[in-house]
Amino acid sequence: MELGSHDSNSTAVVSNSTLSNFSQGQVTLATSDNGSLDSEPISAVLSMTLGILSNTAALVILVTSYAHLRRRSKATFLLFASSLVVTDFLGHVIPGAIVLKLYLSGGVPSSQYARADALCQFLGGSMVFFGLCPLFLGCAMAAERCLGVTKPLLHTSLVSTTRTKVSLSFIWLAALCVALLPCFQLGSYSYQYPGTWCFIQVMEDTGSADVAFVLVFSGLGLVSLAVALLCNTVSGLTLLMGRMRRRPCRRQSAKSHDIEMVVQLVGIMITSCICWSPLLIFGLMSVIHSYKGSVGDNLATYRTLMVTGVRLASWNQILDPWVYILLRRAVLRKIYLITKRQADLTGNSIRLWEQSSVRTSVNMVWTQGVAKEP
Repeated sequence: MELGSHDSNSTAVVSNSTLSNFSQGQVTLATSDNGSLDSEPISAVLSMTLGILSNTAALVILVTSYAHLRRRSKATFLLFASSLVVTDFLGHVIPGAIVLKLYLSGGVPSSQYARADALCQFLGGSMVFFGLCPLFLGCAMAAERCLGVTKPLLHTSLVSTTRTKVSLSFIWLAALCVALLPCFQLGSYSYQYPGTWCFIQVMEDTGSADVAFVLVFSGLGLVSLAVALLCNTVSGLTLLMGRMRRRPCRRQSAKSHDIEMVVQLVGIMITSCICWSPLLIFGLMSVIHSYKGSVGDNLATYRTLMVTGVRLASWNQILDPWVYILLRRAVLRKIYLITKRQADLTGNSIRLWEQSSVRTSVNMVWTQGVAKEP
């Protein structure tokens, strides 16, 4: 999908192609050269509907599981996961609705990108807040499971429902503090190309405060992904080594829950890395080159990179719920049974074919031997 460019004397001009942009809600709208709407943003409505339905289905599954397992070790994981789904749901709806409103109003011309109004400030803060929260939560979930797998007794003594709720409050508060940094003159929000979404100012007229803001945002996001990767690797290796040793385990059910949770965490981590790493890295690249004044003729390239990054980031909130929907034990068990049944059918067919071939060969040899007898 090819992005057009804005004309400085018009609002939201797109050249002969569909303009697509996602801001935590995957909003798409086609416009004509005179700024009028060519068609309704059907794809935006469909994507937002898909995100709402996916998050709602995942939340129902998690709440139901939590109601049945609130006294077991998995309760903490389910509480974290439910909070992550709720955060994804709000991050999908709130910024997406604002971006859709900007599209319907024709967007903001490039000459007014730096004039961030109250709506832009709220949208930019929402993107930062709802961007950091899933990364922080994924990191906390991975650390909690790593402790539960490697040090189960210490995990039992340290982790409780009350402390989990306190940790969730701290995570949301930390993300909110980062989002409110522009209120303390550390960085700023501005409209981003093509004038239908707001984010940290990374392109033009960037100062040292903007660079610091992007370093804080991207640094915290990348560190969270790295910690989650480390913790999930340790958890996975610990479970794998325990499986290979084949020691008799009286906690077979608990081990099964551990495997399920680690598999889901790996799915969350992979999704987050694919969806969020580009925006975090492209933001750093753009603000550093802009601050050094080396953007020059590559401004269009950096703008395209940022739009691509935010598009990928928006998919995180649609894909995350499917991790819980698809990577549950019940679903994995059905897939395993279906695969095993197919393998058994194939094996039986091969064995029957081999037996039939051997029987045919024996009959041929016997017939030829009888024919040769005088």
